[in-house]
Amino acid sequence: MNGTIYDSRKLLVLNKPKGYLVTRSDDLGRKTVYDLLPDWVFHDQWMPIGRLDLESKGLLLFTRDGKVGNFLTKPGNCIKIYEIWVRGHVTNQHIAEALKGVESKHGLLKALVVEKIGMGGAKTKLRVQIDEGKNRHIRRLFGAMKDLKFGTPLKVLSLSRISIGSFKLNIKSGKWRYLLLEEEKMLIKNFN
Repeated sequence: MNGTIYDSRKLLVLNKPKGYLVTRSDDLGRKTVYDLLPDWVFHDQWMPIGRLDLESKGLLLFTRDGKVGNFLTKPGNCIKIYEIWVRGHVTNQHIAEALKGVESKHGLLKALVVEKIGMGGAKTKLRVQIDEGKNRHIRRLFGAMKDLKFGTPLKVLSLSRISIGSFKLNIKSGKWRYLLLEEEKMLIKNFN
């Protein structure tokens, strides 16, 4: 894809489907996000900004500018929003606990905002905002809590990142594009 004069030269976006690793290569021969991108993205050293685990999907940004990558992943610099389905009945008590934080071997895991946006059987759909991203942050946060009715741990069944800072995901799964200059400017407006 050739960029236009309106396209960023610093950032591109991929809507990562489930089942792809966020890594440059895999010893086990599993699919990576680079299998969804043109060869030049790999060869020109475009690197993912942050991670999404194998089972997660959604917004993944890439850059060749390490300073931009560091800025966007530094805790507190930009809010990331996820939509998740959790197995179990998520109560107001769970939401309060997620906002307060749960201690783990990876440090304190917490959310800035948790909104209940749907129910389906014994599952709860949530929209979760965080401003940092420890390894498997949201999965571990909710997995540390128990379903009050059944006494089993809550489990994140699906996770999709829908926005990073001002940028909202707006392309189909498995597709990519450059950010527009205007989108880039909004996303990194506080970058020095």
